[in-house]
Amino acid sequence: MAEYAIGDVQGCFGELCLLLEKIAFDPQLDRLYFVGDIVNRGPKSLETLRFIKNLGESAVTVLGNHDLHLLAVAHGASKTKRRDTFGDILGAPDRDELLYWLRTRPLLHSGDKFYLIHAGLPPQWDMDTAVRCAREVEAVLCKEDADGFFSHMYGDSPDRWSAKLEGWPRIRFITNCFTRMRYCDRNGVLDMKEKGGPGSQAAHLLPWFNAPGRRSEGAKLVFGHWSTLGYHVESDCHCLDTGCLWGRELTALRLDGDHGRFSVACIAGAHQVPGVCNIAASS
Repeated sequence: MAEYAIGDVQGCFGELCLLLEKIAFDPQLDRLYFVGDIVNRGPKSLETLRFIKNLGESAVTVLGNHDLHLLAVAHGASKTKRRDTFGDILGAPDRDELLYWLRTRPLLHSGDKFYLIHAGLPPQWDMDTAVRCAREVEAVLCKEDADGFFSHMYGDSPDRWSAKLEGWPRIRFITNCFTRMRYCDRNGVLDMKEKGGPGSQAAHLLPWFNAPGRRSEGAKLVFGHWSTLGYHVESDCHCLDTGCLWGRELTALRLDGDHGRFSVACIAGAHQVPGVCNIAASS
């Protein structure tokens, strides 16, 4: 059995198929771990979502900000944006089944020797706290009526963790950490505006994994979300977003064995290339 983590797919289904062929993925034997943002901005969100869902227990995915945006639009809490490309999901005959499956994905997955998240963790959280916070939000998302979550999801405040946070501000802060954060200051105050790679940010900001006294240090963290950072390994934090959507690569990292990295280039003219995956799903 082989285990691979895969960076932000964002509807780039053709590249995903090529990557799975490159690693000789066998859904009967192997397992995939997706770092979130499996949909939106790319050309084939519906095919990607259906494929990953149909892999059943052979695939795990955590929620990313684009996945939550799709759900917010579906729940009437947000409007589609100019560059959104998930209209095919919203109009699909199996829409409700797909969206329910997506809504019930975790914000954090605990593997045998790693943790899978989409964006980052504030420095005040150790891993036990991170897991508890993820489960708090997941419990709200899994409710039959999750409209309240999506109507309160958007916003950049509060911007610093406190165990005393309550209600929707607490839920919003936790959600922002897991799905949106890149930078914070030395006191753990989040900044949601900076999106460039390290070195481009304001002088008082640090990548979240470089925050002094980060209490999650020592845990192996696998994440995506940060295409301007690209493939990056530091302090056992592994960024796998290599910007396939932006014309670069889609990347897989083997989590067992030799921890090899595998990538495929963005397909030129991907919007005109049909993605056909010849891998049989497990369900």
